[in-house]
Amino acid sequence: MAKLTRRQFTLLGATALANVALPSFSFAQNGEKPKVVIIGGGAGGGTIAHQLARDAGDALEITLIDQDEEYTTCFFSNLYIGGLRSFESITHNWDALTRLGVKKVTGTATGIDKTARTVQLADGSTHAYDMLVVAPGIDLIYDSVPGYTEADVEIAPHAWKAGPQTKLLKEKLDALKDGDQIVMVPPPNPYRCPPGPYERVSMMAHVLKEKGFTEAKIIILDPKPKFSKQGLFSEGWEKEYPGMIEWIGPDIHGGIKNVDAKAGTVETDFDTFQGALLNIVPAQKAGEIASAAGLTDDSGYCPIDAESMRSTMDENIFVIGDASIAGDMPKSGFSANSQAKVAANAILADLTDARKFPARYANTCWSLIATQNDVKVGAQYEPNDGKITSTASFISQTGEEPAIRAANYEESVAWYEAITKDIFGT
Repeated sequence: MAKLTRRQFTLLGATALANVALPSFSFAQNGEKPKVVIIGGGAGGGTIAHQLARDAGDALEITLIDQDEEYTTCFFSNLYIGGLRSFESITHNWDALTRLGVKKVTGTATGIDKTARTVQLADGSTHAYDMLVVAPGIDLIYDSVPGYTEADVEIAPHAWKAGPQTKLLKEKLDALKDGDQIVMVPPPNPYRCPPGPYERVSMMAHVLKEKGFTEAKIIILDPKPKFSKQGLFSEGWEKEYPGMIEWIGPDIHGGIKNVDAKAGTVETDFDTFQGALLNIVPAQKAGEIASAAGLTDDSGYCPIDAESMRSTMDENIFVIGDASIAGDMPKSGFSANSQAKVAANAILADLTDARKFPARYANTCWSLIATQNDVKVGAQYEPNDGKITSTASFISQTGEEPAIRAANYEESVAWYEAITKDIFGT
């Protein structure tokens, strides 16, 4: 029979003293290893699979479920769009994790039976678990933008899930002519990677500038009255791309009234904007499996215990990454990686002899405005009154020396190499 941890023993003892029925623990019996199933193989899911496989040795049976054979990171995808990285450099697989003993299953999770502790896949197969990690990322709420539909993504790509959409946006950008206009509609809060839309605009402008397109323009029709690193981006755009980028907030445009992807128009109260390229990024919610399993609240995201990333809906399930409600932490690859390590420690403490450490979280987001002009923001976090709370923070300053911005870029490149090794084991 699998080892009964101190936490489980304490629960059993307290229940017995209360003279009520004991809870039933399904941790593996008959010599079988405890089973950990992970849904989603990105920054959160890949990291926790790697951490568990490395730290638990062969004490756990670990299954990683992802619908794809390869994973393209959203972080650094803007650098591919800007022509500064290859698509291959942001695409990874889980082969190194399988060599560590992780079982990789290619399939789509469609349901979770929390009573039987099984995950159902679209092909009809099921996978039993003792502990489940849900890291499905985000899904897009297409009708949050009037007139925009899922069918329109082939005409007006969102590219907020990296992969084919990223390639399509790059192709459409590269096909533009001088004098063409790009119209971007960023998402409302909360969403994956708060500075991401504005770094993307910067990289689009970089491509246009490199081609010598002096008449091309980029219009940002933002549903938000302000955005992450706004002062830094505004300063950078004025310096690097004067007259090319125009940000229009809701107090000016009055709201998006209709997107006609085929006509290439975005209608607002203020005006109708024509674009040779539309980049529409809708509102977001936790990946569909999270809501299907009853792990979300009215926000569309998943409430968690700040001490462990454990779902408040089920103590045998952890939710990490973009799908979680992580207090002050933004939805980012760095955040997901940090949350995965806290959850991994909690799982190891539940299922093995591992010591449980206090939860500590961190995040940094780098944004490339132009070649060698990189700005960053970040923070440290701890649980406080049931919420993940910022305890210290930093942000780039306007007017910084070019050497500082160049060093930020080199730092971001080194971070990408380090975090992808942490996620994918290579």
